[in-house]
Amino acid sequence: MKMPSLFYDLFESPVGTLFLIFSGKSLVKISLKKPSDIALKKGVASTSFIKELESYFQGSNAGFGQQIRFLTGTDFERKVWASLKDIPYGETRTYKWIAEKAGSPSATRAAGRALSKNPVPIVLPCHRVIESDGSVGGYSSGINMKIRLLELEYYSKMNKKTV
Repeated sequence: MKMPSLFYDLFESPVGTLFLIFSGKSLVKISLKKPSDIALKKGVASTSFIKELESYFQGSNAGFGQQIRFLTGTDFERKVWASLKDIPYGETRTYKWIAEKAGSPSATRAAGRALSKNPVPIVLPCHRVIESDGSVGGYSSGINMKIRLLELEYYSKMNKKTV
């Protein structure tokens, strides 16, 4: 079966321009810079996904329904990425928790490496994974980006509780 050609759309977010890369109707990557490793044509993301992203950045996202397709990743990496869906908005989990969810409790460093390869950050919220001691840990798009996303979610959630 032939894979549909890849295309990208842009989404202007509070954390910068997001390049949304699709294969057919499936989201395959989110990047903060235009990927140069593959030839991409400009396309249009679904209206429903754009609305989900807008809701997320406005602090009212209940989750993402966008279909995802992994073009890369080992079985373990894909298990790690899939486990990210279980972390609620505005909450965090540890690398140890992720390793356990992926079925390898002693593989916390491997889980961290898998998170650094997450092809669809924000939708699969790897920014919600922190160190066991409560420190932020790493993030492939930079610690400042991770902190901004965590703060956005935390303060949105706190504002809802006080309203």
